[in-house]
Amino acid sequence: MTATALNGSQSYGEKYRLLKATRPFSLVVAVLSCLQGIILGWQESSAPIFFAVALLLGGILLQFAVNLINDHSDLKELDQRFPHCNDQQKQVIAQAIKRNFQLGLACFLAATVIALYLMSLRGLDLLWLCLIGFSGAYFYTQEPINYKNRGLGVPIVFFMMGVLMITGSAYVMTGHFTFSVLIQSIPLSILTALMLLSNELRDFESDAAVGQRTMTVRIGYQLAVMIYKVMVVAAYISVLLLWLLGYMPFTGWVLLSIFALKAPWQLLNVPAAQRVSITPLTGRFHAIFGSLLLLSYAMAAVLY
Repeated sequence: MTATALNGSQSYGEKYRLLKATRPFSLVVAVLSCLQGIILGWQESSAPIFFAVALLLGGILLQFAVNLINDHSDLKELDQRFPHCNDQQKQVIAQAIKRNFQLGLACFLAATVIALYLMSLRGLDLLWLCLIGFSGAYFYTQEPINYKNRGLGVPIVFFMMGVLMITGSAYVMTGHFTFSVLIQSIPLSILTALMLLSNELRDFESDAAVGQRTMTVRIGYQLAVMIYKVMVVAAYISVLLLWLLGYMPFTGWVLLSIFALKAPWQLLNVPAAQRVSITPLTGRFHAIFGSLLLLSYAMAAVLY
């Protein structure tokens, strides 16, 4: 393979390089979701540190797995995505996608080992949670379901990587489910779905060009932007309501995250070339909002 072919394919296939493919900014989703469940179940846990470490490691591995297998469906779209690449360049890109997919499966396997061990401690109720979570993660872009291409990515990620991960983490910590944990999972779950929506907004033109039928492609860019804004407002309103209803401690700290919202908000209505940073910037907003939310629990524990 010539150096020219290799360099060209690396340029066109930048998103498939290992570091890019792992999407490290998205780890905020798994870490914050697991941490909220850990915090909510900490006091009732018989071995909080052990369970916390296992949950965080398993959650990170699962997030890496989802990210690494996410681009596997691009293999059948290389001609459309990279029309200016020659066959050698496309072959290099295909090899990178296949390598990432294999590493993603390895992460799934490692996460499964952790899940099986936790099941041995918590019983078969955890089995159903894991089956739902792992199948949801795998079939995000994989056939025969591929719910991203069916326009179901945003609502399913709200449930899978938000509600299910938070309540599941609390269950592992305590051994039982509570309605209080379920309802407290809503704000971070909204922002988890927001991360995916920002990704769809960023890739709107390229997804539409290759026939990817994401929710944003199906409903149109401007309506998706409106949903993005509604979700942000809903996240703030939900923490306020949960505080007023007594489910959460004082949550006013999250208002400080508004300063991190300005940058992604400004990118909602710019040309596609300028929109490339909207997902990591939304991830930064998510991280700050979520950290301040979890700080509310820590402050409450210290003060009360």
